[in-house]
Amino acid sequence: MAVPLRQQIKVASYIMKQKLKGNDKYPLVLMLEPLFQCNLACSGCGKIAYPDEILRKRMSVEDALAAVDECDPPIVSIPGGEPLIHKEINQIVDGIIERKKYVYLCTNAVLMQKKLDSFTPSHYLTFSVHLDGLRERHDKSVEKEGVFDKAVAAIKEAQDRGFRVTVNCTLFDGEDPEEVADYFDYASNELGIEGITVSPGYNYEFAPKKNVFLGKKKSKDLFRGIFSEGKKRGSKWELNQSSLFLDFLAGNQTYQCTPWSNPTYNIFGWQRPCYLLVNEGYAQSYQELIEETNWDNYGAGRNPKCDNCMAHCGYEGTAVEDAFKNPLKALKVALRGPKTEGEMAPDIPRSYDIKDFIKESDPLTPNKYKEALKEKGEEVDA
Repeated sequence: MAVPLRQQIKVASYIMKQKLKGNDKYPLVLMLEPLFQCNLACSGCGKIAYPDEILRKRMSVEDALAAVDECDPPIVSIPGGEPLIHKEINQIVDGIIERKKYVYLCTNAVLMQKKLDSFTPSHYLTFSVHLDGLRERHDKSVEKEGVFDKAVAAIKEAQDRGFRVTVNCTLFDGEDPEEVADYFDYASNELGIEGITVSPGYNYEFAPKKNVFLGKKKSKDLFRGIFSEGKKRGSKWELNQSSLFLDFLAGNQTYQCTPWSNPTYNIFGWQRPCYLLVNEGYAQSYQELIEETNWDNYGAGRNPKCDNCMAHCGYEGTAVEDAFKNPLKALKVALRGPKTEGEMAPDIPRSYDIKDFIKESDPLTPNKYKEALKEKGEEVDA
């Protein structure tokens, strides 16, 4: 089982409490970005496109833990940038664990072996290592040779020390289902990792390469091919996601995005509406994010920026909600696996007028981000 039973019980109990309170918008996973700087330049990521003064910014321990307290989710994911660059990342992690939250510390693993002494094994802490495929595929994705071998060595050492370890895998255009299946077999059987988090890549506005992203139809065809190959081989993959989200990836569920289930807090504040859209503004509090964001402006069929997104940070919460409402459906999919043949579920039809989204360009400029920081009352470099 990819997710330990006690973690499943804690999350299920949390969701039940939200239901009893009548909350329809609640956080499952807080995406906590303590910095944007990274030591790699992956082709599908635009984080390092920020100006140098922004890349040098670090979230304080106090701000990070205040965001956790304000949001109060059962799980905190710490992406970046590369979080292990942050000199106080261990203090942030320790503070979250003290609050009995589950932490997924996302890392490309380049610094992981050097930093392991800064952490203590805990059932609340998981290293989520970015690994997009086997050696050739992964090193091409991060555009640097040798990173796969570093990541594998770090994973093995962390496991030997008693840490929980998962991998997160982003799939792009041109993937071969058999090669992805080979990678899943390797990660599950040879590496013996706890779970694989998988998602199709989202077209970041600042990504250096624009021809690597999948549209929805290609994503669904790819995942059907992967799951079909797994069934043919009799593979037992430890996928770190709900059965209905995986069924959604294979084109068998019609879901609307629920971005509030994965809110993002970073050096600018609470990002609207999600981790992936970077030009929609920021709220100064979690309450403001939830209450004053026009959620109806985002999601499938509502916004051209959202049209091809099937990322877990938008749809895993939807799938979990569906599982609570329809547990027998979720159990059936969990037992048989995603359907890989036949007609796909229909997409949500487009309800917007493209003319409403044609506006002046919003370029990435230093002044724009200086203004965002000034709104938070922070000093910025001249």
